[in-house]
Amino acid sequence: MPYTVTHTELPEVLILEPRVFGDDRGFFFESYNTRDFTEATGQAVEFVQDNHSRSVKGVLRGLHYQVRQPQGKLIRVTQGEVFDVAVNLMRGHPDFGRWTGTLISGQNKRQMWIPPGFAHGFVVLSESAEFQYKTSDYYAPEHERSLLWNDPDLAIKWPIDFEPLVSAKDAGAKRLRDAEAFGEWPV
Repeated sequence: MPYTVTHTELPEVLILEPRVFGDDRGFFFESYNTRDFTEATGQAVEFVQDNHSRSVKGVLRGLHYQVRQPQGKLIRVTQGEVFDVAVNLMRGHPDFGRWTGTLISGQNKRQMWIPPGFAHGFVVLSESAEFQYKTSDYYAPEHERSLLWNDPDLAIKWPIDFEPLVSAKDAGAKRLRDAEAFGEWPV
């Protein structure tokens, strides 16, 4: 199998580690293959959009989700390092309101599969980071919502000792108790 799959504390969120071939010239790995992704995750997902962002150290983006047209996301970092977080927002799910996070970098080449029904965010830990992700549905700004990154009810343990740089939208995001979540699980 081209991926090593690790289940996180939230069983639907998966860490995928590709098989990397390297020598003194550099490295090669297949970053995505539909057949292998389906085999590794047990899910047939049609990705419809690729996104790419670059952020400087200390930028925190998220926690974002769409209440309609929910997006599954397959994320990876091609340069730099981030701490990536997913929060379960499916009402009625036993893990509703719980989060999981992991370090993802250009060096470790990990990917994280975050299915629909989860909020997603990350903070940049390196001088800069290039962040890429595939989505299972199109971006719909009218349905986008933000969950407050530092909501004490979530108690996310961001590995930072500084005040992150957040957008005005993310600074004004809602706490879990006030957020518009998804209907009954499964989404």
